[in-house]
Amino acid sequence: MTNAASTVGLGPFTRPERILEIRPDVTFNCPVGGPDIAWAAKDAFNPGAVVHDGKVCLLVRAEDGVGRYAGTSRLGLATSTDGRLFELEPEPVLAPGDDPWQAWEWPGGIEDPRLVESPDGGFVCTYTAFDGKVGCLFTATSPDLRHWTKHGPAFAGTRYVRNTTKAGAILTELKDGRLVAARHGGVFWMYWGEGYIYAATSRDLIKWTPVEVETAPDRYLTWDPGAGAGGSSWKIDRIAGPTGLRPLAGPRKGRFDSLLTEPGPPALLTPEGIVLIYNGGNHWQDGDPAAPPFAYQPGQILFDLNDPTAVIARDLQPFLRIDTAEAHGQVGNVCFAQGLVAFEGQWLLYVGLADSRIGVSTAPICDAES
Repeated sequence: MTNAASTVGLGPFTRPERILEIRPDVTFNCPVGGPDIAWAAKDAFNPGAVVHDGKVCLLVRAEDGVGRYAGTSRLGLATSTDGRLFELEPEPVLAPGDDPWQAWEWPGGIEDPRLVESPDGGFVCTYTAFDGKVGCLFTATSPDLRHWTKHGPAFAGTRYVRNTTKAGAILTELKDGRLVAARHGGVFWMYWGEGYIYAATSRDLIKWTPVEVETAPDRYLTWDPGAGAGGSSWKIDRIAGPTGLRPLAGPRKGRFDSLLTEPGPPALLTPEGIVLIYNGGNHWQDGDPAAPPFAYQPGQILFDLNDPTAVIARDLQPFLRIDTAEAHGQVGNVCFAQGLVAFEGQWLLYVGLADSRIGVSTAPICDAES
């Protein structure tokens, strides 16, 4: 895996180094799956990240080897004083349970957390609840990263509540050295989706409303003979059309993101615009010939400060590339960016490697980004 500078955002980032792998020795009594489940025995990957009490804290997605899908996902807490050497706590902190959301989260589990600090105190996690057929974007909150309250579907109360949804990257700002969820234009923003990147807004970080667009508006001209001297006698009548999700960024033929685009870590408010690190999937026929088919690699997008849905710049190449050293695992050729923190003057970017282990890549924090 090689590194290259992003043309639009943060970096350059170093080549990821492995920091955390499976823990077959940790077990717990699962209220759904039974006793002595080795919940991190098969894979550990795709973490969310924050800084809390002077430590880097990861919510690690880990899988067991039990059941129909040979890998129910749960989230465990790992902490570090240097951002590299982590201690994983023995029991998961966010997992399917005997609760109202069991039908949404079992048997697939709780997947791919994105983690932010709330400006009003505590922490917010977005994650994918997977019942084995459909993944749905959920939210949860915690005062301490160990005790969590599940709030259910992020899009509850909207027509998208039952749609396949995932990858909620909430907009943050760098505040007192920490990334904190940021209100922008009076609301919180979140980028989400798989395939295309979409946006949503919220007033409480729990319930979200997807940004929509008219999919088939129309207009026609009418003649107004009484418009008066100096004014146009024509006027435009606009007819509203049906609405649907507003796509912000999607696949590009011949490039590393030719198959799909998916938000990575929480987005970052900077003076130049909103930086979103995202993950691009490579198409098996129409993709980047320099990358394997279906490879996942991260790039960066810059959105307009005045319009968080408007793309003003986008990487043409990934800033981290797959190489043979990290190509093998549960899902090969995957470098999946998901956690980002500011720590001791550096950006620490946490990535899932081949859906099997965790790595960290670093970059200096520039004055313009703080």
